[in-house]
Amino acid sequence: MPHVEILQLLVSPVHRLAGRPGEGLPELPPGELVTTAEVRAGLGIVGDRYFNHPAHRNASVTLMAAERLPGPHPAGLLRTRRNVLLRGIDIDACIGLTVFLDCGTGPVDLEVRSAARPCAWMDTTLGPGAQRALRGGGGVRCRPLNDGVLTVGPALFGVRAPQDPASGA
Repeated sequence: MPHVEILQLLVSPVHRLAGRPGEGLPELPPGELVTTAEVRAGLGIVGDRYFNHPAHRNASVTLMAAERLPGPHPAGLLRTRRNVLLRGIDIDACIGLTVFLDCGTGPVDLEVRSAARPCAWMDTTLGPGAQRALRGGGGVRCRPLNDGVLTVGPALFGVRAPQDPASGA
């Protein structure tokens, strides 16, 4: 089982990247970076803007690989607006799989549903060309399958075996 590192966690109660990117970078409060995030099955991260939001129930938790971050700025979750920044796994290759992260208090299972496509804001927050550079590597959108806690630091990462629909499991 691979060991990964959770570098950052972002829990933001509101959207920060609103309006037009040409209007400049909005305030990105550092208080939204946390060391612990509580995940609830089918709902998302407690306190986050997508928590229990009907349009985002199947994509309420976003993960991104640090290795994919371009740009001259100190890149991180404040600038990408994803929830979990990982080092050590190509999370973008996991679309369609069920994965887990275990920070020592039990696994948090996440159904990796789709790509988190980079938007034009990435050129403002990370630097010119970032949106294009992040195509195919902008992170993933997940549906949490169980309750749990994620913490900054080392974690175990794994892929759950697909369940056989005929078995009823």
